[in-house]
Formats: sequence, structure tokens, C-alpha cells
Amino acid sequence: MSRFVLVTTMALGLALSAAGSAQAADTKQLFEFYCAQCHGVKGDGKGINVGKDFATDPRNFTDSVEMAKRTDDDIKTVIKDGGPAISKSPLMPPWGATLSAAQVDELLAYIRKFAKK
Repeated sequence: MSRFVLVTTMALGLALSAAGSAQAADTKQLFEFYCAQCHGVKGDGKGINVGKDFATDPRNFTDSVEMAKRTDDDIKTVIKDGGPAISKSPLMPPWGATLSAAQVDELLAYIRKFAKK
């Protein structure tokens, strides 16, 4: 009986770990598809769409001082409603009709990790 419980517990742990890894991979893919074009895959604001003629500098998520000035609600709002929703650039598009609330929360957590590195 105890062997069954041990095996079941280990299997559940592996399944949850795999689910967490899959979610992390999915969030990374979301970021790379929707955000990295401007904010860069490293979150440094140096995406492939940003050239010398780009009208504004995208937020550098690795700058912990600047990121500390933004609340989680600010970041979620700008992801959902675009830059003008928090008096920032209209070049930041709204993704609220495209992303679910859960995806926005996942992106927020992913973005916050850049400033902690």
C-alpha cells in the first residue's frame, strides 16, 4: 500500500512539474510573439522592430529602478489596453481582445522576472 502511495505521489509531482514547464514555455512563446518585437527577447527594449527612427524607446524591463515605478495594475492595463491607457506611446498596442486574463497575468510575471536578473 505504501509503495502505491509513493509511486502515485511521484507521478503526480512529475505531472505538475511538466505542466509548470509547459506553462513557462507557453508564456515565453507569448512574450516572444507579442512583446519581443519591440521589447526584445531579453526584455531590454531592443527588439527587432526598433530602429533609430522608431518614435519612442520601448520599456526596458531589465531596468529594475524604472520597473519598480510601475505597479502590476499599470503593466496589466498597458498589456490589455495599450500605451495610451497609462499615458504612454500609442505604438504599444492593446492586446486585451487577443489575450485572456490568465495570459496577461502570466506575461506580467514573466516581465517582472527580467528586472530581477
